[in-house]
Amino acid sequence: MGTNYSHLTLDERRRIERWRQANVPAGEIAKTLGRHRSTIFRELRRNHFRDDQLPDVVGYFAVAAHHDCAKRRSRKRKLIKHADLRCLVVARIKDGWTPEQIAGRMRYECASRRVCQETIYRYVYSKEGMAQELWWYLPTHRKSRKPRRARKRLPPKFHRDVSILFRPDVVAHRTEFGHWEGDLMLFKQRFGTSNVTSLVERVTRFTVLLKNDNRKTGLVLGKVIQAIGHLPFHSRRSITFDRGTEFVGWPHLQAKIGTQTWFCDPSAPWQKGAVENANRRARRWLPRKLDMGRVSDRELKQLCDRLNATPRKCLGWKTPAEAFREKMLGR
Repeated sequence: MGTNYSHLTLDERRRIERWRQANVPAGEIAKTLGRHRSTIFRELRRNHFRDDQLPDVVGYFAVAAHHDCAKRRSRKRKLIKHADLRCLVVARIKDGWTPEQIAGRMRYECASRRVCQETIYRYVYSKEGMAQELWWYLPTHRKSRKPRRARKRLPPKFHRDVSILFRPDVVAHRTEFGHWEGDLMLFKQRFGTSNVTSLVERVTRFTVLLKNDNRKTGLVLGKVIQAIGHLPFHSRRSITFDRGTEFVGWPHLQAKIGTQTWFCDPSAPWQKGAVENANRRARRWLPRKLDMGRVSDRELKQLCDRLNATPRKCLGWKTPAEAFREKMLGR
């Protein structure tokens, strides 16, 4: 059964341009546009603008991408528009030449009108090519093209500008309220994919624990947005994470609630020591061998309250809850 496909419109490309400038992941762009993620990845790869005469102008630009796409589509129609070129290509295919050999020979002969091997393959498997059964003359005799292997997914990349190296000193020295650290507490895989997001405010050590059913970034950061999004902005200025895949959707967190995100260096958990310390405290009741699927949100909230009601030496023996309340009131 055939599927309907439509090319990206200029309006869609303009939206992609805006989102890429905001560092929104390609997968999220695809979901919002209702397109397959491969469509967006191909679009960004094929239409990445680079000009040696304009070294400072690099990236994805909607109008330039739309123009490049139109030029490529025009080239792909060469074998439909030019009968002499088409006859030459078809004759060589029937003589047993492969598309790569045909295209290579045209380059060698410096032909004034030539096509690449991909254009020839597209013609062979087009409606016109199938009518002539050109696929039968190819070495593999395949009646349909073999799908290209999916590229191995690369680890997520975090923009250099959100590196912890650029985090303000007021955060590092705990002189300003409203800066958090976040981490993910994992459990034995035999119990499923449930996990816990831990958040700690650096000045007051106030802790928030959030249960997740899986590690997908949309779910994990969605819970974070729900948990702190209602707080006044001065109490949620920034969050520092590690570089786990569950935090790759950070641009949405910034766009949704305006909270700045920072990321530790790779393999440097000590750079977010407050939340690592909170995790050690919580592990007394949430050991790795625990089945988190059996722990209710209410039970997790009770543990959170217990941690926040315990006096801390670093707070002059105040509890995190008391210290947090005072900072919220501006004391």
